[in-house]
Amino acid sequence: MIAIFKKELWNFFGNWSAWLIIAAFSIISALFLFFFENNFNIFEIGSATLQSFFVLSPWLFMFIIPAISMRTLAEEEQSGTLFWLFSQPVKITEIVGGKFLSVWLVGVLCLLPSLVYYYTVYVLGIPEGNIDGSMTFGSYIGLTILIAAFSAVGILASSLSSNQIMAYLLGVFLCFILYFGIEQLASYKLMGGADYILQNIGFYQHFLAFTRGQVDTRDVCYFLFVIFLGLGLASWFVWKKK
Repeated sequence: MIAIFKKELWNFFGNWSAWLIIAAFSIISALFLFFFENNFNIFEIGSATLQSFFVLSPWLFMFIIPAISMRTLAEEEQSGTLFWLFSQPVKITEIVGGKFLSVWLVGVLCLLPSLVYYYTVYVLGIPEGNIDGSMTFGSYIGLTILIAAFSAVGILASSLSSNQIMAYLLGVFLCFILYFGIEQLASYKLMGGADYILQNIGFYQHFLAFTRGQVDTRDVCYFLFVIFLGLGLASWFVWKKK
């Protein structure tokens, strides 16, 4: 798994794709937070908080993570190297796990430039340093875990299709449904008491707790379950191709 993890990282950073993705995430988020007139602009909000960044980021990762993960298994199958991997002394779970870790790490690295935003808000706060550190720290933890969940969903989408474009579209669709679609469906309150259960199936409510600075073990366990479920299904679909 470590060998596959290193190979995937080399593919991401060796051809500049990871650098371009990190740069694109940083530039887009900076434009929304500091330059464009919108509800995410920190200057227009007038409050020393990064809350708008943590609201915006899941929507960006919803498109970025599937773009990173779409080639992981789909390209292997398309080029025929997946069947070569089957002949090697490596388990299918190790193949899927190595690719998942590489996608997740690239996603987490996208967050590093955002530390500049934290410093900016910290300095501009009145008085200086007037920023909720616990909420920010909890939000970063939540976003890191959410990236892992999106990565698992992206890997699952890549295992379902040998076409990278289809894998990307399916990954975006699944991430959208799990993060926003289920939450919106529950908000219509069409199923009575079942709406609460439906809300807790989606990502949004569990991620929202982190943005309030609450690192609840129930939310962590939920995301871990989703991650292992997604990777388990991906491993099963890859095994079916063996």
